[in-house]
Amino acid sequence: MSTPPVPEQMAPRAAEDVAAKSLDYVVVEGPIGVGKTTLAKRLAESIPGRTLLEAPEENPFLPRFYDNPRAHALSTQLFFLLQRSHQVEPLKHADLFQRCAVADFLVEKDRLFAEINLDADELAVYDEIAKRILGAVPQPDLVIYLQAPVGVLVERIEQRGIEYEQDVSNDYLERLVDAYTRFFYNYDSAPLLIVNASELDFASREQDYHLLLEQIMNHEQGRHYFNPLLF
Repeated sequence: MSTPPVPEQMAPRAAEDVAAKSLDYVVVEGPIGVGKTTLAKRLAESIPGRTLLEAPEENPFLPRFYDNPRAHALSTQLFFLLQRSHQVEPLKHADLFQRCAVADFLVEKDRLFAEINLDADELAVYDEIAKRILGAVPQPDLVIYLQAPVGVLVERIEQRGIEYEQDVSNDYLERLVDAYTRFFYNYDSAPLLIVNASELDFASREQDYHLLLEQIMNHEQGRHYFNPLLF
């Protein structure tokens, strides 16, 4: 385990002052409400790059899933699977990498949700369809995994006020956080930066954002950790 050094004083620096390593494809991941999309949008402005964002509002099954998970889990997952396969298709063609792509989802994490929400027979159907439509998925140059406890996620979900998300139970969030922890415990397909996001506010606290931005732009191979409480 490696942690960033604790400097005596570290002031926020503009993106152009940070020595960037080559980044063609960056992914921000983490459970619902943790701040993935906010961070992805800001990174796309700083790197600079283009965003590749989840569009849950386009999934007609999602509100029904939150109302009745058992009845609508498979249709919800298959819609997301098809949606994400279309979104990442351009990434398979290197000539389309005109600018860095910053995504707020990792394609492989879709199965994480499938495991939580589908029974064994449904999961087998999901896996067969996924195998046929995804093919070889491009691997990111860096994955940023945002962590936060369930209490923080609940507060942020309430604050952003999306109606159907208000029905998400604490039990579901607990299972989701546990599933993410297990997934990234074994993840080694790309460099990984694990971020304690419980005290970070990327939207309105510039120092928070620029401290993290410096870690991102100076990323290294392997697994690393960023805990703002150390700074």
